[in-house]
Amino acid sequence: MLELDRNVPGVKRSEVADVSDLAPEELLAVDSRLDDRSEAPASRKPSGQRGRRVWLAVWPKVAAVAIALGLWQLVVLSGWRPEYVLPAPATVFERLGELIADGTVSEALKVTGERALYGYAAALVIGVVLGSLVASSKIVRSAVGSLITGLQTMPSIAWFPLAILLFQLSEQAITFVVVLGAAPSIANGLITGVDHAPPLLLRAGQMMGANPWQRLRHVLLPAAMPNFVGGLKQGWAFAWRSLMAGELIVILGPSVGFLLQQYRNLADPAGLIAMMIVILVVGIIVDVLVFGALDKLVRRRHGLIED
Repeated sequence: MLELDRNVPGVKRSEVADVSDLAPEELLAVDSRLDDRSEAPASRKPSGQRGRRVWLAVWPKVAAVAIALGLWQLVVLSGWRPEYVLPAPATVFERLGELIADGTVSEALKVTGERALYGYAAALVIGVVLGSLVASSKIVRSAVGSLITGLQTMPSIAWFPLAILLFQLSEQAITFVVVLGAAPSIANGLITGVDHAPPLLLRAGQMMGANPWQRLRHVLLPAAMPNFVGGLKQGWAFAWRSLMAGELIVILGPSVGFLLQQYRNLADPAGLIAMMIVILVVGIIVDVLVFGALDKLVRRRHGLIED
C-alpha cells in the first residue's frame, strides 16, 4: 500500500491513509508533485558538464574549418593556378576585412537580406496554404500532389527566362523565382508531416468531436511539426540559392550577387571569394540560430531529445 507524501499540496495527510482513498483531482496533484521531483535533479547540470557539451559541439566545426583552410593553402602552394587567379587564404581574408571595414558587406547584406526575407515570407504563406489543402483533401492531393514535387525538382535557374519575360529585369522577377524555389519544399514538408501523424491522435480528435478545421489546427499541424521544420529548412536553402542566382542575372542594386558579378568582371578573385565566404557564413548562421534552434525546440516538445 503506497502512503502519501505529507507535502503534497491540496491533500491533507490526516484525512486519507493511502492513495486508494484519493479523489481524482487529488491524484493529479500527487502525480504532478512526483513529476516535479523526478525532473528536478536532471535540470541541475554542473557547469563543467555544460562546458564539455559546448566544447564537443564546437571543436568539430573548428577542425573542419582548419582542414579546409589547410587544403586551400596547399592547393595554392602547389601552383595549380597562379595566385592572381586563386589567391591564398590570407589574401582573401585581408580583402574580406577591407570590404567589412568600408561597409560594402553590410550594405550588400541589407539589400540581399530584405529580398530573402520578403521572398521567403511569401513562400511560407503559399507553402502552408497549399500544403494544408493537399493534406486535408484527397481531391486536391490527386490534382496537384505530384505537381508540387515536380516543381520542387526544377532548378531555380530554369524559371528566370519566364520571370524576366513576365516581370522584366525587376525585383518582382527575383521574388517570383525565390517563391517558386521555396514554396514547394515547405508544402511538401507539411504534407509529409501530416501523412506521418499517429492515427491514434486522429481518432482521439474525432472522438472529441473536432471538425475538420479543428483537427487540422489542433491535431495534425502539431503532430506534423518535426517534418514541417525540415521542410522550412529545405525551403530556406532553396530560397537562398534562388536569390543568389537571381542577383547574378538581374543586376539591381549593391547586393551580394551584384558584388560577385562585379568582382568577376574586374578580375578581383580575392573580392569574389570573399563574397562567397560571406554567402556561406550567412547560410551557416541562419541554419544554426534559426532553424537549428527551432528544430531542437520542436524535438524537445515531442520528447525526442533531452534538455
